[in-house]
Amino acid sequence: MNSLNRFAAPVYCIMRLIVGLLFACHGGQKLLGFPPGGHGAGEGIMYFGAWIELVGGLLIAFGLVTRVAALISSGEMAVAYFMVHAKGGLYPIVNHGEPAVFYCFVFLFIFFYGPGRFSLDALLFRRQPATLAATA
Repeated sequence: MNSLNRFAAPVYCIMRLIVGLLFACHGGQKLLGFPPGGHGAGEGIMYFGAWIELVGGLLIAFGLVTRVAALISSGEMAVAYFMVHAKGGLYPIVNHGEPAVFYCFVFLFIFFYGPGRFSLDALLFRRQPATLAATA
């Protein structure tokens, strides 16, 4: 299985891209009506949540301020689960809250794992290698 380790960084990048874009689609449906099938953003906290989904999803997808976007998005999904879905029953499969639980924990993982090698964060904020002091 060690031979698969070389694919970990690109596969993580693809996963982050797909999950981020899927999350952004939820916000896009609510705010922009695209992709079709959205039900509108509503008011107050629902409207704010739609912006978190759209902007947070795009930031996560492209790996820009990834940890901050992932933490906020994870929290938004936890709030969404407990405010909307938990009223429908104890189990996520019963109350249709499994997407919220899935996003919450994937974004929590992304928060702890970081943006990864293939991200805008890695491209823009590359650390310069430490230079050795000249010895006399």
